[in-house]
Amino acid sequence: MGLYIEARIRADLDDLWSHTQEPDRHQRWDLRFTEIAHLPCAAGEPQRFRYATRVLPLLTIAGTGVSAGEKERPDGTRTSALRFVCPHPLSLLAEGSGYWRYVPDGDGIRFLTGYDYRPRWGRFGAHADRWLFRPLMGWATAWSFDRLRLWLERGITPERARLNWLLELLVRALVVTGCCAGLVTGSALSLLGPFAASTAYLCPLLLAAALCAALLASPLPCTPAARRCLRRPPTRVRAPRLLRTLETPR
Repeated sequence: MGLYIEARIRADLDDLWSHTQEPDRHQRWDLRFTEIAHLPCAAGEPQRFRYATRVLPLLTIAGTGVSAGEKERPDGTRTSALRFVCPHPLSLLAEGSGYWRYVPDGDGIRFLTGYDYRPRWGRFGAHADRWLFRPLMGWATAWSFDRLRLWLERGITPERARLNWLLELLVRALVVTGCCAGLVTGSALSLLGPFAASTAYLCPLLLAAALCAALLASPLPCTPAARRCLRRPPTRVRAPRLLRTLETPR
């Protein structure tokens, strides 16, 4: 089952193209990559690139790929496609392919991706991918798309957006912890006597409401969130023909 992510971004098409096609900009907003760099290639050939992801402070997983783009299409849309491989034995992803589509839509652009990959590690890898890694990749892609949207629409840099997300996550965690502690304390006070019980029951509803707000409230407008992206295609989609022209790098 391939992954599909779509975001609607109110931005200039050329700006969106440059922020997604230029490696130095791409690596700033895409949570899946720590480094992206173009490699030398002959004129007229697909662009070769190297990517790397820092998994742990002393562990970086790298791979290579090829990509090609169609910047001028008769219908006004743009497309890019890629194929990649990762020979690192600790990488669950062995090889994969995907595409980006840029579809002008009113005052915005439907920026969408579809991609899939082959996991390694046999049956264990298949189960790990299905239940953990693939959902994580889908979330990371959607979160990154929304971070890109904030950069283009509101001028919030990827670094600032990440800080906003961490701060909001911290506040929510503190509220959840405080509410849970308050509910436990209230239950303990109810055992101390009639007066303590009468006062202890004044708080649980407020604590429960605060707990629900911390867990379910919508993210702040300045915070990237995967939930803002579409995760299923509205109609049946097919990979662009451009993808079939690319060979998997070796």
